[in-house]
Amino acid sequence: MKENKDIAENEAVVSEEISGGTPQDVSEEQQVQEEATPEDEAVKALEARVAEVNDKYIRLAAEFDNYRRRTARERLELISTAGEDIIKGMLPVLDDCERALQVLRESGADKSAIEGTELIYSKLMAFLKGRGLSVIDALGKELDTDYHEAVAQLPVQEKKQKNKIVDVIQQGYKLNDKVIRFAKVVVGV
Repeated sequence: MKENKDIAENEAVVSEEISGGTPQDVSEEQQVQEEATPEDEAVKALEARVAEVNDKYIRLAAEFDNYRRRTARERLELISTAGEDIIKGMLPVLDDCERALQVLRESGADKSAIEGTELIYSKLMAFLKGRGLSVIDALGKELDTDYHEAVAQLPVQEKKQKNKIVDVIQQGYKLNDKVIRFAKVVVGV
């Protein structure tokens, strides 16, 4: 019987070692966990709040970065087309210079009058080109509605002239790759 007692005591010791302590130890661990629960909940709540604030901060920073990029792009567009109204207002003057040159050449006017008018035209054109103005090439090209406005059709004999621009009524212009006036053209049919 003494052996049975020893075996029972040994089993009790082994079961305590396996379970991690005495039944008293288990109840103390439960008490510690129960006591730590409000603190753990407070820590978890604070961690959740920190995560929320951090998320708001990241979103706000991204939103500000998008705003900065958008305003920079708008500023560049404004600068590139700032003189658009003034240049549009000068286009009729440019047209008048071209007409004057054409009339002077056809009428056989004095050479100095032609040279003077060409000088004025070239200076005006150089100034406008320096500001981003470019001429839309039209004569002999196919009709492109992004750049040309067909105002008339003209029957042509040659097949290679069909659907091509045979005459330019009014020159078209672009300002920094933006069409500010479409070329008015006559298309062969």
